[in-house]
Amino acid sequence: MSRRADRLFQIVQILRGKRHVTARLLAERLAVSERTIYRDIQDLSLSGVPVRGEAGSGYSLLAGFDLPPLMLTPGEVEATIAALRMVQTWSGNAMAQAAESAHEKLLAVLSPERRLIAERSRILAPDFDRYPQVRRWFDVCHEAINSLQVLHIRYQDEQGRATQRNIYPLGLSFWGEHWVMVSWCENREDYRCFRLDRCSDISLAGRGFSPRADLSLQDFLRRQKREKREKRE
Repeated sequence: MSRRADRLFQIVQILRGKRHVTARLLAERLAVSERTIYRDIQDLSLSGVPVRGEAGSGYSLLAGFDLPPLMLTPGEVEATIAALRMVQTWSGNAMAQAAESAHEKLLAVLSPERRLIAERSRILAPDFDRYPQVRRWFDVCHEAINSLQVLHIRYQDEQGRATQRNIYPLGLSFWGEHWVMVSWCENREDYRCFRLDRCSDISLAGRGFSPRADLSLQDFLRRQKREKREKRE
């Protein structure tokens, strides 16, 4: 859900809980301007939400209005539950906690029939704790990707050779049991991918980096597609 869509949802929730709400109160609660609230209220009205009131006097919802249960097909419910379970098992601790919270919220808004499907799902993602350090590395890498921080890693390649290098983390990709970090390697001055389970240490290097058109996850993916196409030809 986008930030704006989330805000519209929150406005409806606030209006549901109060008889009369001013634009100023909504703006303070949601940390936006009153002008933004006026636009949001107008958009909600145009989309069919029965908002009563006007700018300067406050707003309320017509009696009897409620949001419908989340409309997902049985297949969509089970696919979502399976995805959340996989994230809980295979990602870092922070994202696993977020997935657990999302799971609880999903169950709360599903219809009784769909909730029963979710609770009875037999698609599992068991954790055999094969790579316990990966959870810690995942959190460090995920945060570094979001904050554009250079990482220092100690890495052992497939031949068992140990190296140290500074990298610009660009993205995380899941290949079966293994998380792979897509990066720009300062040593090689090129893109490199590193398996998290082969890292003996990952830490922040204490400096940031600036992404460029030719130094980005999108550019890496374009190169991969081009190389794959050239091999076929």
